[in-house]
Amino acid sequence: MIMTARVRKVALTAHVTASVGWLGAVIGVLALAIAGMASQDEQTVRGAYLAMNLSGWYVLVPLSLASLLTGLIQSLGTTWGLVRHYWVIAKLVINVLATIVLLAYTQTLGALSGIAAQTTWSPDDLALLGSPTVIVHASGALVLLLAATFLAIFKPRGMTKYGQRKLHQQRTPAQRPDEPALAKP
Repeated sequence: MIMTARVRKVALTAHVTASVGWLGAVIGVLALAIAGMASQDEQTVRGAYLAMNLSGWYVLVPLSLASLLTGLIQSLGTTWGLVRHYWVIAKLVINVLATIVLLAYTQTLGALSGIAAQTTWSPDDLALLGSPTVIVHASGALVLLLAATFLAIFKPRGMTKYGQRKLHQQRTPAQRPDEPALAKP
């Protein structure tokens, strides 16, 4: 089913909004991670980890799922299709991979947030809070989301076999069942 122009624009607006929001939220979490790791102030460290946990569950996860859902709607409701172009497949893989890693990593953010909320920290707690793992994950997410943005804007050429077949079918007039096939010389 191909969407009408108005519905397509609404769906595209929803997808771009969710995707750009997700990208911005990752940048925010990266800033919090850097502040949490670099600061010597206990309250700043606590606040950074508590804010990252809340951002993970209430901003990153909903935006990642919204981006995935609206991207699927966009691809299935437009001529781009879900599996016609390699760049669409690449964006889908990036989105699914990033969402799965995010959902798994929210458990780590929750654990780090729990440590940050404690009134006293052990040396092991300080080592965990001082670990660059959150910065590494946020940086990786940023790279993946920027790659997806690049693909969405530049739409590199390259159609899948399925996409080539569908394009050929669209360009070739359909033969009516009551007409004999023309013999090729």
